[in-house]
Amino acid sequence: MAQTNQTQRPSLTRFERQEPWVPSEHSQLQVALWQFLSVSSLVFGTWYLYWRWAKSINMEAAWFSVPLAIAETLAFIGLALYTINLWSPAAPKPGALPASAQDVVTDPGAVNRPLVVDIFFATYNEDPELVRRGLQDAKKVTYPLPIDIRINVLDDGRRPKMQQVAVEEGVNYVTRSDNVGFKAGNMRNAMEVTVGDFIVICDADTRLFPDFLVETMGYFRDPDMAWVQTPQWFWDIPPGVPLEAWLRRRLGRPGGWIGRIVERAIGPVRLGEDPFGNDPQMFYDFIQHRRNWANASFCCGAASIHRREALMEAAIRAWASDVEKKNLLEERASLSLTGELDLYEAVRDNARVSRARETDFAPFKLHVSEDLYTSIHLHSDTERRWKSVMHPKVLSRMMSPSDLLTWTIQRFKYAGGTLDILWNDNPLFRKGLSLPQRLMYATTFYSYLSPIWNIIFVIAPIVFLTTGIAPLATYSLDFLLHLVPFLILHELAQVVGLWGTSVMRGRRWYMAMFTLNFRALWAVARQNRISFSVTPKDRASGKFHHLVRWQIALAIAIVASLLVGWISFLQGVAGFTVGAIIANTLWSVNNLLSLSVIIRAAGWSPDPEFDLPVMKGYPTDAS
Repeated sequence: MAQTNQTQRPSLTRFERQEPWVPSEHSQLQVALWQFLSVSSLVFGTWYLYWRWAKSINMEAAWFSVPLAIAETLAFIGLALYTINLWSPAAPKPGALPASAQDVVTDPGAVNRPLVVDIFFATYNEDPELVRRGLQDAKKVTYPLPIDIRINVLDDGRRPKMQQVAVEEGVNYVTRSDNVGFKAGNMRNAMEVTVGDFIVICDADTRLFPDFLVETMGYFRDPDMAWVQTPQWFWDIPPGVPLEAWLRRRLGRPGGWIGRIVERAIGPVRLGEDPFGNDPQMFYDFIQHRRNWANASFCCGAASIHRREALMEAAIRAWASDVEKKNLLEERASLSLTGELDLYEAVRDNARVSRARETDFAPFKLHVSEDLYTSIHLHSDTERRWKSVMHPKVLSRMMSPSDLLTWTIQRFKYAGGTLDILWNDNPLFRKGLSLPQRLMYATTFYSYLSPIWNIIFVIAPIVFLTTGIAPLATYSLDFLLHLVPFLILHELAQVVGLWGTSVMRGRRWYMAMFTLNFRALWAVARQNRISFSVTPKDRASGKFHHLVRWQIALAIAIVASLLVGWISFLQGVAGFTVGAIIANTLWSVNNLLSLSVIIRAAGWSPDPEFDLPVMKGYPTDAS
């Protein structure tokens, strides 16, 4: 049977041979320099905004000038929150590996027994063979001390083939009769039939590395540590084709020489690299990891490990609180309806029992963004002050969206779920969160409000170049003296503080996806339900330009406005000064480059020669 399973597994591709990133390590001097540059950029940014509001508003076109100044102010607030987020790389260190349950379970009556760890693989409609690979890797997870590792397939699809794979791999198969609560409900159901002290969350495509528990369990020596999140690394991101190889294919040996010369001059150039901006290093290695100092790193689901005790305690308190709130509201309504001064005790007791039964008990919050929502509830637990940590090292591999349709489904779910929490249960005023935690969560929510100002940043230069109406009273030397120092200091801070990551790539995608985030914002504002959609694991064929029609329309408008603007400038039309035309041209080109990344992704397809499933010379699983 083992041999049969082995031959059923897909062959290794060149993508699987890629290695994950190495966690960034910045010296104290580098961190201090980044902090100095960041604070300096904020000081000069404040000075620039003061000048914008006090000296540069074009009152003759206030309808245009004031909204742009508001957009700049809102974006600057986001930059300030972002700076606070990245302020310090300080993080908890793991303790010695726990040898038994007594080392990490707070119950004083716990017996000296081995730890029990449940590994959950949540699945719905994914290929059972994909899940099989994750199960086989999970069975290779090691621990140098006695431990009881139990692997569980949580199948919300109730599929006989998935059950067969679980039986063949010798793991537990857990299912239920309905799909209430989607993934969160699936895991809640599994918690009712498992007993592990700790729970490792895996998606259908998660493949744990053997040292997952060795790297993470030491944190739980702290009895208040609720969960440890590890980076989600996508092994299937296209590594791209080196410029030298790409030119050699088309121009022969001379092309290879040209490519080699160019790469030696400007560094490595890869064509087709990560067309969807999926590389998550910036998010995990910096944004999430830099929240450790504030105890505000939130759970991202897969590749995380949770203390069962924390989930259950927080769920019980949240459930009791919800029941009590419903009791108060309904008792007040009943008294108002009957005109009585008080309710009979028997009536009150019966009503309370009924409401307790009707209220969901959910260790994982039943929400499309259950990971973030559960994190907020645990962090705001006033009785335990639960802690979390973002472990820096990659300890698993996963699959990324491989077409724009899949990417759009995933990102809309992220945006809509986050904004739904902000709109309907704003955690920023939740009792129990510390000020640093509120600021970190505010950074997350605020980033999804960016389409409000990004749409103005895209349209503003188009308006000027086509009409000659300036959003500023002047594009004089005074304008440059206020703006340029801020921009230079900001760029220097990014280079120093985020050394080793592609800052520009993230910035481009942040702007390019503003239409999707705007749709999510609009859906939440209209109280539309944000549904849970499983992210497809197979590439959808075809082109997806219909998904970026607004970006294409804006790109065309930018090009047309540049032509109109420069013709007007060369003809000496009033308003088209040298400073104005140069500033808006640079602005427009930057917007065009940002929009182009998602437009290119809409038409991307794997290179037929360099993206074959199996490359000659690379081993397969069977070998």
